[in-house]
Amino acid sequence: MTKPDDARDDKKAADAAADKPTGAAPLQRRSMQALVAAILAAVALTALDIGTKTWAENNLSRERMGEPPALCEENDGYIAYQRLRGEPQVLIADVLDLEYAENCGAAFGLMRGAPAAARRVVFGIAATVAVTALFLLFFQGRGGSLFAWSVPLVASGALGNLLDRIRYGYVVDFIHVHYEPWDFDYPTFNVADITIAVGVALLVLDSFRSEPAPAAQPVARDADKGADAAPTEAKGEAEPEAEAPSSEPDDASAPGESGDDRKASDEPGAETA
Repeated sequence: MTKPDDARDDKKAADAAADKPTGAAPLQRRSMQALVAAILAAVALTALDIGTKTWAENNLSRERMGEPPALCEENDGYIAYQRLRGEPQVLIADVLDLEYAENCGAAFGLMRGAPAAARRVVFGIAATVAVTALFLLFFQGRGGSLFAWSVPLVASGALGNLLDRIRYGYVVDFIHVHYEPWDFDYPTFNVADITIAVGVALLVLDSFRSEPAPAAQPVARDADKGADAAPTEAKGEAEPEAEAPSSEPDDASAPGESGDDRKASDEPGAETA
């Protein structure tokens, strides 16, 4: 038999456990619609990158006549292009030009002098791992809104440059930023480089951005039903139901005895007739 005090203690312990936070709530996966939207955005940005590179090839360069030079082979600090450069198009004098260039390295010319085989392996693996990991983390619900925006940006940039390496063995660049008075000459880049840079910046900002703490999830209280029933049962056993007061007076007369006779018998010195 459960004692009332023990049952009440069990009830209090169960309530305290139910009210105690269980820590961070589990991650809420992003919907399939959000994943599809991110993939479509990455595809659209990749198409934009490939389209602008094709425009640059057709308008800022032309094909060589005869045998092209060795691919990405450096001679005396200079790499001969596979295509001949045309006249650059000046958008802002001494600031911004559209100028054809072939980049054998990564974004903004990184790994330019590495062997061709090493570049293909490193860039191929890096792009595949980056795109897969980003979309996996996106679907799992990682990061905040800035992270969600960064995924299609970084993924499209990685895919756009990877497609160039698969097709040509190099990446087509055509955006040239410089400032002659300061002797500033930034490496030529493309749309994919821009999306990668913006996406990485959003990733960094998202890592410092404080998201609101998720609401604490209470412990399931299914077991409390038994704890609620136990004190009630114990209380019923420990506190028996009080008897209803009798409707008859304590000094009720015996059957057949009148009120006068009872009064007479109660008087001192009264004798029986």
